[in-house]
Amino acid sequence: MFETIRLRLKSNNMKVLLDIKDNKAAFVMGLLQRLPFVKAKPLSAFQGKVLEDMKEAVEQIQLIKKGKLTAGDAEDLFNEL
Repeated sequence: MFETIRLRLKSNNMKVLLDIKDNKAAFVMGLLQRLPFVKAKPLSAFQGKVLEDMKEAVEQIQLIKKGKLTAGDAEDLFNEL
């Protein structure tokens, strides 16, 4: 017999992704880092792109589930690659 253990991550922290113009980024990061209750760290361009792509993918899946968007064929996807 196996026991199923569910691990529930409990977090009281909100994560926020901000788009800041390059010429204002240092100013905003300075403000955020001065707040004792905020942990701020910049993302690399690659990390930002990955997050944006993941967000878009999740939004598309939600639209597919609602029937507002049709899913493409997996074979077509592989052919694109």
